[in-house]
Amino acid sequence: MDWKRLIQFALSGSSDWEQYAILLVRVSIGLFFAISGANKLFVAGGTKPVYDTLVQAKVPFPRLMAYFVAGVEFVCGSLVTVGLVSSAACAALLIDMIVAILTDSLSTLPKGLSALSWLDDFLYLPEVLYVLFFVWLICSGPGKFSADYWLAGRLLR
Repeated sequence: MDWKRLIQFALSGSSDWEQYAILLVRVSIGLFFAISGANKLFVAGGTKPVYDTLVQAKVPFPRLMAYFVAGVEFVCGSLVTVGLVSSAACAALLIDMIVAILTDSLSTLPKGLSALSWLDDFLYLPEVLYVLFFVWLICSGPGKFSADYWLAGRLLR
């Protein structure tokens, strides 16, 4: 056994596997949002929960915004899945999740918590994890297994 390599992997990871990690996260989160958006758009009553949340948050034009949010999730989730204009799509979904946190998720946190307990509950919200994934994908790029990578190779020759 090569102990030095094992210790190096344990402490520093392996960039050899990085592209597969990016692919796994990008496709998984992209599919999640594409399917979620499609269910809201194409299933009867799918936008109702979004509409109700927007009405409760006093967002202007809640019916229009419910369809807009569902469309952003469907289109941008699909783009992230294939890795096409993925940074822009991730940015749109990042904004979508920040708005979801501010209009809905924060109100679900219990009142009167200590700062540490509040932070624990806040970081447990799935929307916060999605935000972190989108930040990572914007910074790392869509990876070698993406339409963006292929296009960049074609356009930048």
